Amino acid sequence: MSRIAIIAALPGELKPLVANSYWRRLAPRVWSGALNGHEAIAIAGGIGAACATRAVDVALSHGAVDALLSYGWAGAITCAVKPPDAFVISEVVDHLSRERFPTSYPEGLRLITLDHVVGYYEKRPLAEAHGAVLVDMEAAAVARAAIRRRLPFYCFKSISDGYTDRLPDLDHFITDGRLRTSAFIAHAALRPFYWPSLIRLAGNSARAATNLAELLSKSLPAKL
Repeated sequence: MSRIAIIAALPGELKPLVANSYWRRLAPRVWSGALNGHEAIAIAGGIGAACATRAVDVALSHGAVDALLSYGWAGAITCAVKPPDAFVISEVVDHLSRERFPTSYPEGLRLITLDHVVGYYEKRPLAEAHGAVLVDMEAAAVARAAIRRRLPFYCFKSISDGYTDRLPDLDHFITDGRLRTSAFIAHAALRPFYWPSLIRLAGNSARAATNLAELLSKSLPAKL
């Protein structure tokens, strides 16, 4: 039986996936279970590349794996994709280094990894520069970890925020890969022009996580 490591940023991304009886919690933000005939470990390691890299190390501390999988929410940078849909990713592009990382799925979408939360005015230039439709902050780091260990790399993402959504600058509220929720809520509460997008984000994120779990269950191959 193969064993996979599923690397996410936030527990909410994994919640629908690990909710059934095939999964059990090993530690805060760490679960083990079974998926499509594979043993699996799932980790919500935090936001950003450094957290994703550490999450891979945590996964491997629980035993060897046969594939690494980047999993979770992404932002739409064109109107071609919309929340709360979920997608298989065929290629990840690191925006800073311009490196391209093909996944083990030849048919899918292209995702850009940034080192910060994408701003509204960055979306269209990023899409045009890379021919991509989605953006995240972790997938390229997981891809690098897979290359270093000569492991297959998979990537599944769902849309939490749409192309036209305008959100507060979340980077100011992220410390050591964790969102300081109370500070963020206090900031947003005084800025009602953000409320419509934040309300959509809350609803879309939950549905996107459910759609992502369903997509992974249908799409993860029986043989890695």
